[in-house]
Amino acid sequence: MFTGIIEEIGTVEGLNKSQDVCRLTIRAPKVMKDTALGDSIAVNGICLTVASMSGDTFQADVMGETIRRTSLSEITRGSRVNLERAMQLNGRFGGHIVSGHVDGTGTVLSVKKEGNAIWYQIGAAPNILRYIVEKGSIAIDGISLTVAKIDDTSFSVSIIPHTRKETILGDKKPGSKVNLENDLIGKYVERLLSIPREEETSTNTYGGVSMDMLRENGFL
Repeated sequence: MFTGIIEEIGTVEGLNKSQDVCRLTIRAPKVMKDTALGDSIAVNGICLTVASMSGDTFQADVMGETIRRTSLSEITRGSRVNLERAMQLNGRFGGHIVSGHVDGTGTVLSVKKEGNAIWYQIGAAPNILRYIVEKGSIAIDGISLTVAKIDDTSFSVSIIPHTRKETILGDKKPGSKVNLENDLIGKYVERLLSIPREEETSTNTYGGVSMDMLRENGFL
């Protein structure tokens, strides 16, 4: 699990693609000081496992499903990436619960400055927007941010200069693709509410066996 508080901006130094898989080599001097083989690191909000490491770099294997669902398909050598190591229970929880399992991507529609703040409007698909609420949390490229506005096709966040400086959000322009992860709570609540409770219906079916069938055959 992660908090959405970016620790370091790393640099992609190697990119080996073969069919639908990829191995990334990322230089990250700060993150590598306390990293072991097998650890999880969020790369632009995507939870990846350290497969090998050497000095200030680590390598991670990326599956085809991950490439298809995230912006990693646009990564090139020299790309800057947001990095966060898995959260520690003895540390401060400064963001929100982030799993590193990206729900999909969005597109930057506009970037506007307002005083010391910068507004980003992000276009997203309906299946992502349905879980976004005003003043709720969203992870954009692994960054924990608060939703300031939302409409039928997009949402907006307002960031401070520190966030722009310490993450790759400052590199994003209209047309840029970003990884999006919805707040976990909304997805679990929807799933639980969609499953009828046994005591509320007598027609629940489990593998073709219903409560009515059991009752008719003398089992109840």
